[in-house]
Amino acid sequence: MFGRKKKAADEDLDQFEEFHDDVDAQAEVDEFEVEVRPEGGPYDRDELDDPEGAAQSRLDLGSVQVPLPEGGQIQVEMAPDGTPQAVHLVTEHGRVTIAAYAAPKSPGQWREVAGDLAESLRADQAEISVQSGPWGRELHAVTPNADLRFIGVDGPRWMIRCVVAGPVGSAGLETPLTAIAREILAGTVVNRGTEPYPVRTPLPVVLPQMLAEQLVAAQQQQMQAQQQAAQAQQTAEVQEAAVAEAAAAAQAAAAAAQDHTLPPEERPGGSGSAMQQLRR
Repeated sequence: MFGRKKKAADEDLDQFEEFHDDVDAQAEVDEFEVEVRPEGGPYDRDELDDPEGAAQSRLDLGSVQVPLPEGGQIQVEMAPDGTPQAVHLVTEHGRVTIAAYAAPKSPGQWREVAGDLAESLRADQAEISVQSGPWGRELHAVTPNADLRFIGVDGPRWMIRCVVAGPVGSAGLETPLTAIAREILAGTVVNRGTEPYPVRTPLPVVLPQMLAEQLVAAQQQQMQAQQQAAQAQQTAEVQEAAVAEAAAAAQAAAAAAQDHTLPPEERPGGSGSAMQQLRR
């Protein structure tokens, strides 16, 4: 099911020569570079013999179809406009996020992206190390509160990036979280589509219908809870104002009653009747 379709020999030869011309043109040798995408994935959907069957056994997010880790949970991150921005696979060891990006036909985008990521992370005072993994270079970033690992793979007109995040010490080279992330990445299928996208543009994330319905239901419950909390707060404020008003009225009534019971000469503002005051 996961075998790649056979292509014409002359097409393969042209691609091989074009690729190696690009590699030869590089000024320096990259010890982390992998010349070809290793067998076993991640896969391009157009290369599969049974793409529909592959989609059924994975979480279909439109541009990527990812296998779910055992015991893993799904966490959806929404953009400000309400569209899904990322889907995280949460495990007992940490979180794995896989996303696909538009790329040129020739490989090498991950190398550029990794360099930009390393520069940005160093600016944030993270400790960066470049390590070698199954697909070439991997970035390991250590921060005071978390470990991060970035794994990238160049494909035909796409680049896939896997972000591994967990507690300090969890994203090392041979940790359980890193092993889970590599297993997920190896089984991922990329559905690039035919739409033209600028280089490095994230490919769209589309939630499965069931997951989208669950998300809408959760959002509605959250909105209802917020409305109920706001109404309860408003009711409490009205009741508090009514109590304060009643207390003020009672205090004013008590003061008035006290004023009527005092002799004229002891009432506030006077020491006797008006006639008595004039006679003084």
